[in-house]
Amino acid sequence: MIKAESIIKEFGDPPQRILHNISMEINKGEFVSISGRSGSGKSTLLYIISSLDEPTFGHIYIDGKNVTHMSVDEIHEFRNRHIGFIFQFHYLLPELTALENILLPPRNLGLLKKYEPRANMLLEKLNIPHTRNKLPGQLSGGEQQRVAIARALIMEPSYIFADEPTGNLDTANAEIVMNILKETNKEKGTTIALVTHDPDYAAMADREIFLVDGHVSETYTGD
Repeated sequence: MIKAESIIKEFGDPPQRILHNISMEINKGEFVSISGRSGSGKSTLLYIISSLDEPTFGHIYIDGKNVTHMSVDEIHEFRNRHIGFIFQFHYLLPELTALENILLPPRNLGLLKKYEPRANMLLEKLNIPHTRNKLPGQLSGGEQQRVAIARALIMEPSYIFADEPTGNLDTANAEIVMNILKETNKEKGTTIALVTHDPDYAAMADREIFLVDGHVSETYTGD
């Protein structure tokens, strides 16, 4: 479970408040979308609940652990073992092959050999086995994003945080990405928090959290 308590986020000097006293919970195995207009604070909220950024005030708990109080080493290990990230831009390392990029999280934990078979399985599952030994610059946008998804899934994380993962993709590849997320949620019970501006994709989640100017305006529950 993810629990946010009285989250406030400010930037700049004088400080500009982006998130206003947000408290919320995401249950284990839930698929939640976070939506709202540009500038509403949805990506900022995702980064904070995922531990990538710290709130100015308030606390974030993941599985009962206060991640805002973890040391740098503790939070890095926690992310590598339990959290997968997918962004609008793939953030693949250009000098590494697709397979090497996918294996970055287990390599950081000294588990490279153990997870190599799973990496090859994910390449097959995502229909990109031909990318295995290619560099990111040799791949299409859709292929790059699927490699990034495989990297996020490699450690079988409990949580996946996705920030506009379909934003740079055509309709066909965007639907592939969304279907992968839904399948991962249903088959593995992975908790997923998705930021999207697309109302159709937001509606695919179990629950939609709608932000307006840094406030939670409404929460919708899917059928």
